[in-house]
Amino acid sequence: MNDNALTIVVPCYNEEEVLPETTLELGKILMDLIESKKISSVSKILFVNDGSKDQTWNIIKDFTEKYSYVTGIKFTRNYGHQNALLAGMTVANDYSDMIITIDADLQDDVNAIPEMVDRYREGYDVVYGVRNSRKTDTVFKRKTALAYYSIMGKLGVNLVPDSADYRLLSHRATTSLLQYTERNLFLRGMVPLVGYKSTKVYYARKERFAGESKYPLKKMINFAFDGITSFSVAPIHLILNIGLIIVLISLIMMVYTLIHKIMGDVVTGWSSLMLSLWFIGGVQLISISLIGEYVGKVFFEVKQRPRYNIEENNYTDKMKK
Repeated sequence: MNDNALTIVVPCYNEEEVLPETTLELGKILMDLIESKKISSVSKILFVNDGSKDQTWNIIKDFTEKYSYVTGIKFTRNYGHQNALLAGMTVANDYSDMIITIDADLQDDVNAIPEMVDRYREGYDVVYGVRNSRKTDTVFKRKTALAYYSIMGKLGVNLVPDSADYRLLSHRATTSLLQYTERNLFLRGMVPLVGYKSTKVYYARKERFAGESKYPLKKMINFAFDGITSFSVAPIHLILNIGLIIVLISLIMMVYTLIHKIMGDVVTGWSSLMLSLWFIGGVQLISISLIGEYVGKVFFEVKQRPRYNIEENNYTDKMKK
């Protein structure tokens, strides 16, 4: 490992439209940092091809031949964004003093990278890239994001608000993170767990340069739910509380029914009966599904299957030269 060697890890899934511009912008930042002697000359950009179905991998291979600082690894299939980030960090960690992760869509401002490196040189092991505003988001997305961070905070999950997967990790911070072996990855919640000295760098988030978003609403909801169920058992406690409330209501209704029985008023309302049945049935189904979500996570964890398989890796080949 060379002093201040930096690897920029970029997960890619069907990014053929944006990849040339991403390489150009990241390459310029990397060269400027090398020329100013803030990072080592062996520093690299590492593209992780997450089972793309377009020409993403062919473009990466062309750039690895054209530029000495461009490298890439190719998955055997699509394993997901979080696994792509983890694979990049795993491959790069042995050769890097610091690793920066950033998405390929150029929404995260690459001009924040030099400041991240400066914070690392000041002694910070973790540098979070944090959005300074959410002007590019819809009102719905802004409101739901605020609600999500609030809920996660109340559940005891330590997240950095308005920070996604744009961050810098030192070698020792990355090494600590890689010791977490769970298959249900939620890196935004895992990184704060490693501890170490951290700080934030603020930037303005841009519109996507080209291509389509890889996180539509449904996928975002699933990702948020995974974050909750991966880090907290509070939803199961909520089920217990709902059950106790229903039992309490049932006791009240039992007393109410007995009073009407004693008074001779034995005809009860059909509507209230049906509503009660539907309500309790719905609560039961939701409860079973939620508990099943936790059981399912345990199911995948105990299998200990590989989180990804790498088909090609020219990063290691270049670093060994």
